[in-house]
Amino acid sequence: MRYCVVYDSSTSFLLGSGPAMECAEVLAKSCFCPVWILKGGYEGFSALYPFMRTQKILYTILELESLMSYPVEVLPGQLYMGDYRQATSLQIHKDLKLSAIVNVSEEMSDIFETCDCTVLHIPAADSAKADLIGSFERVCLFIGSYLNAGSSVLICSSRGISRCSAVVMAFLLHHMKFTLKEAWALVLRCKTNMRPNRGFVQQLSDWELCTLGVRKTSIAEPYY
Repeated sequence: MRYCVVYDSSTSFLLGSGPAMECAEVLAKSCFCPVWILKGGYEGFSALYPFMRTQKILYTILELESLMSYPVEVLPGQLYMGDYRQATSLQIHKDLKLSAIVNVSEEMSDIFETCDCTVLHIPAADSAKADLIGSFERVCLFIGSYLNAGSSVLICSSRGISRCSAVVMAFLLHHMKFTLKEAWALVLRCKTNMRPNRGFVQQLSDWELCTLGVRKTSIAEPYY
């Protein structure tokens, strides 16, 4: 386990006292993992994510290992980023109310042919020599059309680490006028193991110049 999450019924602030705060303080003294408090508690979380709600309290190790993981949420209720297995799960399509999927991988499952989502396939390899920037404008316009209509979109790649994170950042630069540094920080906060390959980082730098008219982010820093 990497995190310990504490919650009560409806904690909405992290100042003062309360059951969740008291429990977290005790755990923090003896736990090697970070201790988090869930804002809004069970009530707030289950209202946003009813498909994750359960009355079950105790789990076996086998049950924990078989729990289905969901794509990470980049823009709440709108834009998600995940791997190919998540993108081909009809249950996830239903739970997240997906209207569209951007598949940035070389695979193309039969599920995409029969699901209710519109699928945009960008068949790119996870290679420093692969051309993603040539598809950035098309992808950004596709995603933007769905988000502007109030629909939700999932961007996926094989492992959900390199190609899809690059496309998510390209969209943030184009649609929200983020700098590459700002887009990188947001995606990294959502998914700590995201890592576009070096070729994609250079293409994102070129895309920043194209969308903002200036390179505001130096990719020479080791951070990138």
